Amino acid sequence: MTLPAHRGRGSLSGWDPLQELEDLRIRVDQLMHASFPGRGFPEAEAGEGAWAPLADVEDTEDAYLMELELPGVEKDQISVEVGDGELNVHGEIKERERTGVVRRQTRHVGRFDYRTSLPPNVDTEHITAELTGGVLTVRVPKARKTEPHRIEITG
Repeated sequence: MTLPAHRGRGSLSGWDPLQELEDLRIRVDQLMHASFPGRGFPEAEAGEGAWAPLADVEDTEDAYLMELELPGVEKDQISVEVGDGELNVHGEIKERERTGVVRRQTRHVGRFDYRTSLPPNVDTEHITAELTGGVLTVRVPKARKTEPHRIEITG
């Protein structure tokens, strides 16, 4: 049986399979960011170290709803902006002080950035954002459809 390669970790007794998986995930993320810059990986555009929160986008009859997972984040740590046909949610989660030794850390800290393009049929003047239970819900209403009507010709 072939054992996995261990780089700089010493003996097998110091091997952490969960850390190996986390290292693999990080390497795959870096490969995806390098291969597809700006395509579905908003954190690659935000700069080194920034990450994108998990998000769901729902298209309802009257609005687009974006739900972003931001557990433990206060509303004053988040900024929601719209401009040039793009919605940008960004902020920073500060690392908290710890009294013990951190054996494993998988939660994100630092800058986060979520960007998405908006379709042309939105009402950017009435976008709302609500933070409840660690989920930021951004509601982007669709513009009202105008009914066809006759234009009077003058002159």
